[in-house]
Amino acid sequence: MKQAFKLAYRNLMGAGLRTWLNVSVLSFSFVVIVFYNGLIDGWNKQARRDTIEWETGNGHLVHKDFDAFDPFTILDGHGNISQIEDKNLSPVLVRQASIYPDGRMMTVALKGINPLQNALKLPTSKLDTACSEVPILIGQNMARSSGLNKGDIVLLQWKDKNGTFDAANAVVADVFKTTVPTVDGGQIYISIKKLWDLTGLQNEASFLIANDQYVNTQTDQWIYKDQDELLITLDNIIATERISGSILYILLMLIALLAIFDTQVLSIFRRQKEIGTYMALGMTKLQVIKLFTVEGLMYSIFAMLVGCIWGIPVLNYFARNGIPYPVENMDDFGISISEIMYPIYGFKLIIGTVIAVVISATIVSYLPARKIARMDAVDAIKGKLQ
Repeated sequence: MKQAFKLAYRNLMGAGLRTWLNVSVLSFSFVVIVFYNGLIDGWNKQARRDTIEWETGNGHLVHKDFDAFDPFTILDGHGNISQIEDKNLSPVLVRQASIYPDGRMMTVALKGINPLQNALKLPTSKLDTACSEVPILIGQNMARSSGLNKGDIVLLQWKDKNGTFDAANAVVADVFKTTVPTVDGGQIYISIKKLWDLTGLQNEASFLIANDQYVNTQTDQWIYKDQDELLITLDNIIATERISGSILYILLMLIALLAIFDTQVLSIFRRQKEIGTYMALGMTKLQVIKLFTVEGLMYSIFAMLVGCIWGIPVLNYFARNGIPYPVENMDDFGISISEIMYPIYGFKLIIGTVIAVVISATIVSYLPARKIARMDAVDAIKGKLQ
């Protein structure tokens, strides 16, 4: 095997420009694959972290009749929490409401939440304000769509527990900024005690948000949903993006491997006399096949080295400085994404990509090398293919 590597190295160096063109294409594919998968891993980590901090907390204790994805469950999907005395749970009551900014009507989800909660990063402490109007909290996306700013007053309309419409002036206590659109769009936050008073639904909640000290419990009326269950939609989006992205690096790999395959086919055709000489000197056909296969393996090794030379500085730059992303264009899709995305290049990602490139390059080199097994040494020396 050592002799095969020496001969393969000499042959590749002797090929000159053709070798380095193949190595350059393969190294480019290697770096792009690592970069793209690192970008997806970084997005996944950032999106999960932000969604946990802003929306899911350590999990939700949800009323059995409430479904966050079904607006028809808002009316009756709530229950009394008088028997739930756990300081690690923050109750949230969801009601349908309307606001009328500049004479326009906008339907919103009115969420009553404890101003002193510590499960989420929402600045709910701003709701603990004494004023003649009803203090509310909105996100930047909601502020942009409604035209409201901090300190603005807007008419808020809701239904009480008897189905009677009521209305009051609400003041925007604060406008928060988040990368989680599902916490922002079409939602208004209000003190839960204030919402209890406005609707008459004393001690009622649609779900309760758990902090990191909460111990999992559930009853016949309340169902506990952990982070994995609440983040299943996000995980599915990430998985779909991985699948669609795999098309890109499969194409890149195919282009690089096709170049190696064509080079090996051409080498076998042009180096028939050399192959015949090897056989005449005592090398078996299997050893000659091994030689050409090792050449393909060395293509991948050179590609790794070249890829490290130019890829490490480039990947390190993006890992440190991130990649700006047009967040405002993604708000309507409900995807959690930061303004700057930082790729994460894990050990498993790099090693997995290296193994994939090495194995692929070796296989595509072996396939044309099988033709050597059908060669006759005399014909090969004469340069005649069978």
